[in-house]
Amino acid sequence: MASITPIFQDFQTAAPFATTVAVGGLSLLLVSYTVRGYISSHKKGPSKLPPVPVVPGLPVIGNLLQLTEKKPHKTFAKWAEIYGPIYSIRTGASTIVVLNSADVSKEAMVTRYSSISTRKLSTALKILTSDKCMVATSDYNEFHKTVKRHILANVLGANAQKRHRCHRDTMVENVSSKLHALTRNSPLQAVNFRKIFECELFGLSLKEALGNDLKSIYVEELGSTLSKDDIFKVLVTDLMEGAIEVDWRDFFPYLRWIPNKSVELKLQRAASRRQAVMNALIKEQKARIASGEELNCYLDYLLSEANTLTIEQISMLVWEAIIEAADTTLVTTEWAMYELARDLNQQDRLYREIRDVCGSDMITEEHLSQLPYLNAVFHETLRRHNPVPVIPLRYAHEDTQLGGYHVPAGSEIAINIYGCNMDKKQWENPEEWKPERFLDEKYDSADLQKTMAFGAGRRACAGSLQASLIACTSIGRLVQEFEWRLKDGEEENVDTVKLTSQKLHPMQAIVKPRN
Repeated sequence: MASITPIFQDFQTAAPFATTVAVGGLSLLLVSYTVRGYISSHKKGPSKLPPVPVVPGLPVIGNLLQLTEKKPHKTFAKWAEIYGPIYSIRTGASTIVVLNSADVSKEAMVTRYSSISTRKLSTALKILTSDKCMVATSDYNEFHKTVKRHILANVLGANAQKRHRCHRDTMVENVSSKLHALTRNSPLQAVNFRKIFECELFGLSLKEALGNDLKSIYVEELGSTLSKDDIFKVLVTDLMEGAIEVDWRDFFPYLRWIPNKSVELKLQRAASRRQAVMNALIKEQKARIASGEELNCYLDYLLSEANTLTIEQISMLVWEAIIEAADTTLVTTEWAMYELARDLNQQDRLYREIRDVCGSDMITEEHLSQLPYLNAVFHETLRRHNPVPVIPLRYAHEDTQLGGYHVPAGSEIAINIYGCNMDKKQWENPEEWKPERFLDEKYDSADLQKTMAFGAGRRACAGSLQASLIACTSIGRLVQEFEWRLKDGEEENVDTVKLTSQKLHPMQAIVKPRN
């Protein structure tokens, strides 16, 4: 959902949707950021901002072939310590301006928004998003305003969240029941938390988008019946992997005439399979509607209210609701449980807070405002393990200024959220996971933008409310009902999936029911 909204690359396993949009935005960065740095001051004369170090490269191609770094957001943050919070890099035929502090990033997202509100998509994202037919990847225009209004009205807005409350409650209950069953049958066996939570979160996304969960569906265009796991692979995993496909022609548009069939065929196959499954899902739901059965779901709403949209656009928007809800919230919740299982003192502190507030009652969403440490755990996890390390690239369609520097039209803007949250000028010991920092009175517990995890300004993530409700209630319930301890050796498994912040290896924990 923009669940913690949109989106980045090279996945060997299902990566956060940190969103499809995040994945695609970073694929451009993935193959390019070491080339050459420069930025010109808005004042006359040379820039006072030191350039990124230049490593000898090939003419025209520059340093593209020398790239081995898979986590550019971390390299960007290191460069920021030397060259300051804003600098630019050469990427083939393009210039990317990289922002690494909260102040200059908010300036870009709020103050200078009108100058840099458009997207420049990679070949992969053009194909996989039907050329911007999504809220997360569209330019800020009438289409974007319309479809964002639709998703807020039926899925992500405050009133919509009240209507979907039953789905969130069911999800948490199912996760709890599965954990109790596993600990009862195999009390000493480590639990794969991701496998359980991912399945239930995907089920919730299907209910919100289509009205019900499902175990399987026959897809006529593919000539086979797909299980729920197969559907997840086609709608989420395969698309995430496709979104990170790098087409070298993206960096040298004047060579677009040269064919690159292998990449195009792979992307078109993934998009075709996605569309076939969506067609089957929508066909099944249309039959339900024709029979007179109406459900509170996004598809029913769009079919009845979105009269200006084509059926192809509706299909893309329903898919967007599925993939976004099924992804980034998982990343945040898994990291939070990892950190709590790693530090039993912090886990015990959270348990005592929940016990004092809830007593013998199970934690519910109504309790969240009374649980400051739980909210601190959530925000600190977003800060330290942000699901979208770099916001999808924006495009400056006119000359503008950022951080006191001139940014010429045609530049692309990369907002390094990881760099903002690792800024030592703003955060003390930023490498540490320390929820207590958010108990300081200078932080408003209701301020979801404190870590910039949900962006800012007009393109702020529409799914911030849902993400916080799901993650906070789930974390609280899991700690309230179970004691968590990492499996031996698990503490060292902190590597992430390429450009994302998703754990490379699913968390393995020994789980013991309380009382």
